[in-house]
Amino acid sequence: MTQYPNDSSPRSSLPNSIIDAILTAQLAVAYAGEGGEDARLGWWRTDLVSEFGGQDLFQRLLPNSWSWAVLEAAREAARQHDASLRAQDYNADRLLSLFSLGFELDERVNERLADLKRAGQSPEQALPVLAELIQEEWNQDAFVTWLEGHARVESVAAPVGRRIDSPLPTSPQTLVNQLVAALLPLSDNYPLPHFRRAM
Repeated sequence: MTQYPNDSSPRSSLPNSIIDAILTAQLAVAYAGEGGEDARLGWWRTDLVSEFGGQDLFQRLLPNSWSWAVLEAAREAARQHDASLRAQDYNADRLLSLFSLGFELDERVNERLADLKRAGQSPEQALPVLAELIQEEWNQDAFVTWLEGHARVESVAAPVGRRIDSPLPTSPQTLVNQLVAALLPLSDNYPLPHFRRAM
């Protein structure tokens, strides 16, 4: 379980605003990483958040919650891809990444996603930053500008991706900001920014 010095119980003590920022980051990266006919970065082989891809299917299956469903499915594809890369490490449980933040924080983000889906708002209403990033036409410049607004980090090439070369942050928000920032420079393959926890 990941513990943060300033957050003895991340699941219960973090305000929703921080959880929403983490969820926004995950959904935005999941969207940006999709391939398909209207390929964006092509990090995972899905075409869920597009008019003639997943949207068409989910609108028929889930007319009231399809907009959440396509993003949630893209997030799951990103999570699985992230997990497959981490699994190649000799001690994968020690790696923290955008889609694997530690059991307690992952559970809190999942619970928040479920709460937002039940609330009846669209993803763009509930998480306004998404409205700027998820458009009918992919805008890579806007995505890069968003990444640049998170943090400045140094990373080093590691066997499974980019290891952030700084101490593990003391707060979940800073952790996620640095993981998002370390997606730059963009590459042809998902670079798996990560921290390696001490034993």
